Amino acid sequence: MILIADSGATKTDWLINDINKSEIIKTEGINPFHQDENYIRRIIETDLLPQIEKENISEIYFYGAGCLPEPAEKIINILQDFFNGTKVHAYTDLMGAARALCGKKPGIACILGTGSNSCMYDGKEITKNVSPLGYILGDEGSGAYLGKKFIADCLKGQLPENIKNDFLRNCGLTVEDILRKVYREPQANRFLASLTPYIYNRKHESQVKNFLCECFTDFFERNVMKYDTSLEISFTGSVSWYFQEEIKETAKRLNLKTGKFIKEPIWGLKEFHNNQ
Repeated sequence: MILIADSGATKTDWLINDINKSEIIKTEGINPFHQDENYIRRIIETDLLPQIEKENISEIYFYGAGCLPEPAEKIINILQDFFNGTKVHAYTDLMGAARALCGKKPGIACILGTGSNSCMYDGKEITKNVSPLGYILGDEGSGAYLGKKFIADCLKGQLPENIKNDFLRNCGLTVEDILRKVYREPQANRFLASLTPYIYNRKHESQVKNFLCECFTDFFERNVMKYDTSLEISFTGSVSWYFQEEIKETAKRLNLKTGKFIKEPIWGLKEFHNNQ
């Protein structure tokens, strides 16, 4: 029985994968680049282990945000400690997205969730990656980016006054609240991304539709169009799932070809590993 994990900024999906059954367990997101070892150990010990029979796990594949070579070693060591030396493989969430979306075929794989990322994939390895740079310097098209730009457009008068007033009232926010949450409280990216349901509910209004087109154009122009755009472009992540109509329209306007849209990569990873 193998355990496959797909971990983003907000949550981790753990898939217990057996021939006869599959079960998903959800825990808080794990990012070994931003979280210290004790914090990660607490998540695994408190949230994961009580829900799993660890002695039945023969191998673990962990795909996660922040799993660059050195932080990945930290995850491998922690999991091996808890799972009694079980063989553990750790990869970036981008490799997880590429395997889930493209399998063994070449393509462009994109993640649009709380953050964003993209890569060109040859069917085995990631061959090119434009650095997303995080929600302050980049992450175009992500939930944090949409939230950041929507707030700025509302407060700087780029969107109509009635949208601004409805947004503040509906979300129970003042300008002071927003500035505190963005500049003084931790995990501002999660706060900004939490505003996307409001944007989604107004996405058919012309001003919001134009706003979304601008955001996704930024994502394509600053990331995807640095790759071989003859390849099919596929997406995973909650933002790409709920805004796929707007993403497809933007891609078509830019003469780009879209492929798969999947909400979460975990089931695509199950298929990939079952075919290995």
